[in-house]
Amino acid sequence: MSTDNSCRTFSSLYATTYTLIFIPGLLANSAALWVLCRFLSRKSKAVIFMINLAVADLAHVLSLPLRIYYYINHIWPFGDVLCLLCFYLKYLNMYASICFLTCISIQRYFFLYHPFQAKGWKRRYDVAISALVWLVVGALCVPFPIMRSHGLGANTTSCFADLQVKPIDSKVGTVLMTGAAELLGFVGPLVIILFCTWKTRNSIRGFHVPEENSGERRKALRMVSMCAVVFCVCFAPYHINFFFYMLVKENVITDCFLSTITLYTQPFCLSLASFDCCLDPIIYFFMTSEFQEQISRHSSMAIRSRSTCSVDASFKKGKSPCQGDFTDRPEVKFIN
Repeated sequence: MSTDNSCRTFSSLYATTYTLIFIPGLLANSAALWVLCRFLSRKSKAVIFMINLAVADLAHVLSLPLRIYYYINHIWPFGDVLCLLCFYLKYLNMYASICFLTCISIQRYFFLYHPFQAKGWKRRYDVAISALVWLVVGALCVPFPIMRSHGLGANTTSCFADLQVKPIDSKVGTVLMTGAAELLGFVGPLVIILFCTWKTRNSIRGFHVPEENSGERRKALRMVSMCAVVFCVCFAPYHINFFFYMLVKENVITDCFLSTITLYTQPFCLSLASFDCCLDPIIYFFMTSEFQEQISRHSSMAIRSRSTCSVDASFKKGKSPCQGDFTDRPEVKFIN
């Protein structure tokens, strides 16, 4: 396969992937953010972290139309700053999502094993942790667009995967920098999430607890298990391949077969990493009992309202009471 054909193939892959992600990712994360912020009065049990996770996903999803445009038209007319911003949001979403998934797993595990400390946990603690995550992750993701800005001045019509990687003079420095990024951004969170999943599963098998406590433990297990699934499906392939990808780009790895496999696998892993924007909402919709209660409550209200409207319309020839504003009916008012 020629270089031009392979580039076209990867462009089609990116365009197709981002198109498939955009609509469900936008709708699911917007709805999740709206419900989490509007209806959930108890900002505990990792809800603050889920709100921040939805914000991270939404920021990346909103940049996808520009990516789709570029990979379809193969030209970037929006300027260098917007190119680097979209590139930055991709990695900001990835590592912010990793951190918030880790925070959700730790908190559910900690509250399960230390219920008395959980009662004294304040909402502001989660807010402070979230702010720290954004600050640290935001700073650590800055090198990604900087390394890709190499050659922007010479070719302003290229962006994203077509940008050259800025070469690093020292091969040892490349290995150390890539290894540190993998350790902090992948290996550490992976170990923590798997540990929390394992301990939560053992808490169900190892203790004889009342039925209501057993239900709470199962909810916690579903939550941390889903975090582990999202992490392993979306982020593990990318980070495993990324270590070799950087070594190939910096000519640390020169073997032809390994270099070819690594370079051809990278676009698939990078595309897979963006699917967390569609998988994360599963945590909100199906793994959080409060979320299920709100969705069920307002769905039943809508059904009762339509049934009442049908009965009223069949008995009255004049104006139906259902012709008024939906939220004016007392039985369907949203509860804050």
